[in-house]
Amino acid sequence: MENRKRIVIVGAGFAGLRLAQDLEDTDYDVLLIDKNNYHQFQPLMYQVATARLEPASVSFPLRKVFQHSKNVRIRIADVLSVDATNKTLKTSIADFTYDYLVIAFGCTTNYFGNSQIEKYAFPMKSVPEAIQLRNRILQTFEDALIAEPAELQSLMNFVVVGGGPTGVELAGALAEMKKNILPKDYPDKDFSILTIYLLEGSPNVLNPMSEASQKKSRKYLEELGVIVKTSTIVNNYDGKTVTLQNQEIIASKNVIWAAGITGNTLDGIPKENITRGNRFTVNRFNKIENLESVYALGDIAFMTTPKYPNGHPQVASVAIEQAQILAKNFKSQLKNKSQLEYEYHDKGSMATIGKRKAVVDLPKFSFQGRLAWFTWMFVHLMLILSVKNKLSIFINWMFSYFNNDSTLRVLLKSVDKKVGE
Repeated sequence: MENRKRIVIVGAGFAGLRLAQDLEDTDYDVLLIDKNNYHQFQPLMYQVATARLEPASVSFPLRKVFQHSKNVRIRIADVLSVDATNKTLKTSIADFTYDYLVIAFGCTTNYFGNSQIEKYAFPMKSVPEAIQLRNRILQTFEDALIAEPAELQSLMNFVVVGGGPTGVELAGALAEMKKNILPKDYPDKDFSILTIYLLEGSPNVLNPMSEASQKKSRKYLEELGVIVKTSTIVNNYDGKTVTLQNQEIIASKNVIWAAGITGNTLDGIPKENITRGNRFTVNRFNKIENLESVYALGDIAFMTTPKYPNGHPQVASVAIEQAQILAKNFKSQLKNKSQLEYEYHDKGSMATIGKRKAVVDLPKFSFQGRLAWFTWMFVHLMLILSVKNKLSIFINWMFSYFNNDSTLRVLLKSVDKKVGE
């Protein structure tokens, strides 16, 4: 069949991946472009950083997902710019023409313009960053064995900045590591001085969640020994000292930055289409306003609806739903049928703080504790299964749950090999 339309999708996150999957075996040629050859499962990144899951458990090779696809092709490249007039996408490997362009490349860590923090703090948005952080955490425990007494406390102070789900989950995982794993791994070292701080600028951790969940999650964290400081703004970090806005200082060699995200940018998208948080303004069909045939999905898309006048939450379920609706609309277009408008139906939000400690907010009610924890596990398992049938993750989880241990504390350092010098 000649004259097939080509859809180019930029980014293989939850939105881009789902759109490509839903457009399999249609009369479109689909090109999925990402800078990595895998989909990274963001919600479990903190478990990689704390050596609870191996990186392969949260990374799904794209070519494997689309092995049997007749019309979806994969290219690994950096996207440089878009020329909307000539319908061309410039990338690091080639220029690609498109009939429809869908931008779904998500967000990156927001350092709020502070280059010092950017230089010294550890982000955790990608699999390589999570592995880097894992190495750093494991190396810190080794260093603690030989550290000078004067150095020891700053080495043993872990500061997590940002009290959203990522920060809360990471702080909880570090606290569990201190309690369950370090005494077994290092019987000759007293790790009681290991201190985990969680710093949050707003008055509560898990700010968008219900008051009950905010209070309970804080209580869980404090029971695990985490020092939670809310209404606390970080002014600076120089690699050794965290300076807070109230002039307080915390000596720390390990600062993990989970304090916010900002959209990735793309040359060729007009300035007037970019709104706060660097998100692209889209209409109810996820089409970028005033650009022909260019769409945006997921975290990068800013859509105002009567229910969400300030845009939708930047979570996986929004990205997946938007992709599903857009896929339906692309299919309807082939049959000249009418298009569906998007509206988010909030299924709730959740966070896990530790074993049997989680909080779940559903639209009508919220609950905490053991049932919430099992709910959290089930929902994440379902999310993973929607990407790839990975039972191994569930088995891993169950094993470390009953065992209170994980066997993944392997320090893997990169080799700096200079080729052809």
